[in-house]
Amino acid sequence: MEAHCSIILKNVTVKQAGKLLLDRISFTLKADEHLAIFGASGSGKSLLAKALKGILPYTGTIEYKKGAQNQQPVIAYVPAMYPLRSQPHTAGHYYQQRYTSTSNEAVTVSESLLHKGDATAVFQWLETFQLTHRSHTPLTRLSSGELKKVQLIGHLLTRPGILILDRVFTGLDARSRKVLHAVLNQLAAGGTRIILITDSHELPVCITHFAEMSEGALVNYAPVEQLGFMKSMPSRREAPLPELKKAYHIGPLISMKQVSIRHGNTTVLNNINWQVNNGECWLIKGCNGAGKSALLSLINGDHPQAYAQQISLFGKRRGSGESIWDIKRRIGFVAPDLQQFFDPGITPAQVVGSGFFDAFGLFGKLDEAQTRKVTAWLRFFSLQDKADLPFRSLSGGEQRLVLIARALIKDPLLLALDEPCQGLDNSQSRMVLRLLERIHSETGMSFIFISHYEDEVPACIKHVIELEQGIPTLYKKAMPSTIAKSTNQPLTLGVS
Repeated sequence: MEAHCSIILKNVTVKQAGKLLLDRISFTLKADEHLAIFGASGSGKSLLAKALKGILPYTGTIEYKKGAQNQQPVIAYVPAMYPLRSQPHTAGHYYQQRYTSTSNEAVTVSESLLHKGDATAVFQWLETFQLTHRSHTPLTRLSSGELKKVQLIGHLLTRPGILILDRVFTGLDARSRKVLHAVLNQLAAGGTRIILITDSHELPVCITHFAEMSEGALVNYAPVEQLGFMKSMPSRREAPLPELKKAYHIGPLISMKQVSIRHGNTTVLNNINWQVNNGECWLIKGCNGAGKSALLSLINGDHPQAYAQQISLFGKRRGSGESIWDIKRRIGFVAPDLQQFFDPGITPAQVVGSGFFDAFGLFGKLDEAQTRKVTAWLRFFSLQDKADLPFRSLSGGEQRLVLIARALIKDPLLLALDEPCQGLDNSQSRMVLRLLERIHSETGMSFIFISHYEDEVPACIKHVIELEQGIPTLYKKAMPSTIAKSTNQPLTLGVS
């Protein structure tokens, strides 16, 4: 069936506080065409998507036409992050709630979706995205990848004529990405217009055209066959590292013996026996919902059940008298949804400075040395000119760089990084991976790393723990150097 209407943009312009954010965007997407939008972080991709949805004021015109007739299609816009705090019964949601809430404290997966569609459609989509077993799980207990699927299903239940997806593949494991490709191709064949904000290596076959953005302007618009002519982003010159202390500790950093975590009848982690020594860098591998983030929560001091387990961090048994702040001051932490928990008015400089105190805000004054360090990290990430803007006004990629700076600001012994490249463009991802390799080489800092993409794993990662439904299926020391790095391929390792 033919897609419903053509989309015609003429001189679409967005200004905020006198700043030009979108600059006279014009193109026509015909009735049988589907679009991918590319560009560096902050180039205007999400702003264009919001203008198409009609949730961002603009000048110029956006018309939806079938022949000569104006249309009013149902448009679904799926933002890059799932706004969990705006969902029913989650208004006071805080970061650790996924590990502390009881089953009646938050709406479940099926409850949230049944408000948007009939039961048959809801459970068909849950089955498609391998979420049937999670139908009665509170939203606050889901992994970031599972939340992404629930977010998408909620929009699919509205049966949109135009589906606009902002980095929808981010956070999904390899199997889920394959399913999503098939779903999008099927929707396109059935008449739904697909508009994707994504990377050039993650394109469903239904996509016919691409738009390349740069600094709010459209610099290229062409059929996907011409992708090879897309302007490549310049490589970033390697900047000097801000001052970092050597990361040295006598004895293991982490020791876990027969660790298991349960929520009611659900086993989240089962019989983990794991040791991380000083200077080691580990990858935690597994599908969405396998327990990766839960394992990190035991390390970072966010999971209350850690105190009833045989867990030692930096040579001290959990529950032996140390405070959560004693633990956190030695660990730098980044998670996919961390930015949602900062107050709307906070600035990037304050977010970075909050890392000194492991807080979601800056409630005291920094001393002179701390202020210089905040400035140095913002300058390293080329964000010094945005230091005093609202944090949420930054692009998703820029927010992620601020959070990485926050994790590094206190010279931790250990970096716990849960998908740190989420939201970054290709150039930023390469820069962050190179940064981590330099930090490990120069300081000996240890990393615990989660990623669903092989090309988002730094070369210093030499060890792997793999989880399947909370059960460790692989402990592997010394990753072979012969593993080839292939764009868009999940990391696969055999048992040695």
